[in-house]
Amino acid sequence: MGTLLILNAKIVNENTITESDIYIRSGRIEKIGKNLSSMKVANVLDVKGKFVMPGMIDDQVHFREPGKEHKGTMKSESRAAVAGGVTTFFDMPNTLPHVLNSEILEEKMAIAEHSSIANYSFYHGSSNDNLENIKLIDPQSCCGLKIFMGSTNGNVLIDDKSSLSEIFKSAPLLIATHCEDTPIIVENQENYRQIYGDDVPISLHPKIRSEEACFSSTSLAIELAKEHDTRLHILHISTAKEIELFSDVAIADKKITTEVGAHYLTFSDEDYDTKGTLMKCNPAIKSAIDRAALFQGLLDGHLDVIGTDHSPHLLSEKQGNYFDIPAGMPMVQHALPALLEHYQDGLFSLEFIAEKTSHAVAECFDIKERGYIREGYWADLVVIDLENGFVGDKNNVLSKCAWTPFDGFDFRSSVYATIVNGDLVYINGKVRTGTLGKRVEFDREALS
Repeated sequence: MGTLLILNAKIVNENTITESDIYIRSGRIEKIGKNLSSMKVANVLDVKGKFVMPGMIDDQVHFREPGKEHKGTMKSESRAAVAGGVTTFFDMPNTLPHVLNSEILEEKMAIAEHSSIANYSFYHGSSNDNLENIKLIDPQSCCGLKIFMGSTNGNVLIDDKSSLSEIFKSAPLLIATHCEDTPIIVENQENYRQIYGDDVPISLHPKIRSEEACFSSTSLAIELAKEHDTRLHILHISTAKEIELFSDVAIADKKITTEVGAHYLTFSDEDYDTKGTLMKCNPAIKSAIDRAALFQGLLDGHLDVIGTDHSPHLLSEKQGNYFDIPAGMPMVQHALPALLEHYQDGLFSLEFIAEKTSHAVAECFDIKERGYIREGYWADLVVIDLENGFVGDKNNVLSKCAWTPFDGFDFRSSVYATIVNGDLVYINGKVRTGTLGKRVEFDREALS
């Protein structure tokens, strides 16, 4: 870390856009002001009127390491992340081994420490029988506790209500949930299997992993959170009906917050005809009506943050019959450009995108000194170019899986540069190696 001076920036931060320069020293923003060009610095980046936003903080990714390195690694997926303007990620516990105690958590932290270009934290996992380990979690040590309240490709599904209740009662930090009702899904699967055998059309995915399955599980999570006064964060909301369950008060006043994946704002069930099994994810991408409701839910404040649920699988693994194909798709490299499409269409402002991808995430997770462009904060920044777009191309994908659901998509904006802890890690289409991200710190105490 040395010094970096960013000149002629249009800074998008805290619901305003201002023209200014940014002086960075030892990884932190030391001064924001006009006419700083006379300062003596080691490096200068003249962005020539481009927009500078706080880097995206992605609250859920699956980077696959350890145990599934054929799909992705901390190194490969963090490179894709910074190319997409993601400066910080929170990774899921369903790796091999599953992160069910603090020892495995710290082993995973050590992998990232030596290989991740982006900043990082990890979720501690939960199961039906690791309650005592959960009680011992240091709230400063990780981003949250993940509960799979529904069907998943891993084996960390919690399907016992008494176990769920004890975890909601005892967890010393934020609980993040995947909410789908397994019995409903299984019944739907069997109904369609009787008709189609194993050759269930992918277009029926949102009927199998249905609105009812999502609403039932989300309602249970909210019920348990209210019963035990739990800090709850519900991931990847996918239906209009679920939005009815959430408040529109300020995040600071919420005990229950929510996230929407960028892909639920991009695709709808109309796209299964062209994307096919590449678009299979859990919860399922649903109707255009649901997508429109998610937009409105974000704008109204019922929904709080936007993430990616980046879930790479090899292209060969996404072929075959419906039941064997894993759910998930690579998103970190294209999520922010996809959100900028909504700016280009007049649906989101740049200030709103910065709020939902960075400010609000920092508030939800009590992240220390990140998520805003402020003097004294870590310099995690993304420079976006609204004048020069690009065409999505599988040959330029940095994720190890080497494909993208955006292949051939004509983006109207692009990520020009990404800065992590004051280091320029990506610029004009190229990742710069030699620097590594940092473990995220949190400003919170144990929940009582």
